[in-house]
Amino acid sequence: MRGLGSHTQQDYVRHVHAMIRRRAEAAAIGTKIGNHTFRATGITAYLKNGGTLEKAAVMANHASTRTTQLYDRRQDEVSLDEVERVLI
Repeated sequence: MRGLGSHTQQDYVRHVHAMIRRRAEAAAIGTKIGNHTFRATGITAYLKNGGTLEKAAVMANHASTRTTQLYDRRQDEVSLDEVERVLI
């Protein structure tokens, strides 16, 4: 990785993960999050706004759209219409 000086990529990744954990804790986010959480959020938002899976894969630097699909969280959402299907 360019610009790391004497640090390794592993040092950089460890530093980024620590920063994310600190920021999540400061924001009182109890859910465990990491860099893949941000990737999933970005890819999902892009796709929700009309972006294509192929372009999302390019932006995420994925060789295959199958990898990008793993980050697509659109199916995880439940709409109000779905909730209203519950009859009590």
